[in-house]
Formats: sequence, C-alpha cells, structure tokens
Amino acid sequence: MSGESGNDPVAEFGAFRKRMNERILAEPNQVVRRFFALDTQTYQAGALDLKTKELLGLVASMVLRCDDCISYHVAQCKDAGATREELFETFSVGLVVGGSIVIPHMRRAVDFLDRLEQGEAGAPAEHAHD
Repeated sequence: MSGESGNDPVAEFGAFRKRMNERILAEPNQVVRRFFALDTQTYQAGALDLKTKELLGLVASMVLRCDDCISYHVAQCKDAGATREELFETFSVGLVVGGSIVIPHMRRAVDFLDRLEQGEAGAPAEHAHD
C-alpha cells in the first residue's frame, strides 16, 4: 500500500481499497460481483438507519479482528454522522463481546479515528469488504 498517497496511511488505505476493488470487480466473476453488491445493499437505510448499520458493522469487524474492516467502518460511521462518543460506546461493545484480544485493534481504530478527525483524508470510497 505504501506510496499511493504519500505518507498518509488514511489516504493510502482508501486509495488501495478503491484501486483493488476496481481491479477485482473488473474480473468476470459473478459470485464476487454479487457478494460485493449484496454487501452494498446490506448497508442501505431500511428499518435500521445507515449510521446504526455502520455501527453494527464496526462491532462485528472488531469482534472478527479485521483492521481493514474496522478502519472502513470507522470512516463510514463518521460519514454517517456518528459522534466520537457514539464510536467509543461502539468500541466498548466490541471490546466486551470480543474480549481483551480486541484491544490492539481498538488502538488502531482510535488512531485511525484521530487521523480522520485531524482531516488527513476523507472516508474510503465504495463499500464492499475486503
């Protein structure tokens, strides 16, 4: 991922994700395309609003200990209007459900959140997970 956006890891994350999602979706594999589409549809507002769904995605990503997914959902939560307090309550749910093994992932999530709030980069574009 290095070198795509200078020394800004937040921008590098978004640029790499976007580039690789486009690369993957360029392949003529319907299973992959359908999964990406299902993922996108899952996060549309419905009975639950977008922010709530993104907060749920963040908890699930923390429990599964996927740093790329955690970073993605932190950015999406911010874009959906989640406050720092709401994010920390969400981190606490992920920590309680996932246990102490989640702590290193929470550290990286808070670092990513801090970088987002410092305006180093916008949220990564697109949705489909890694």
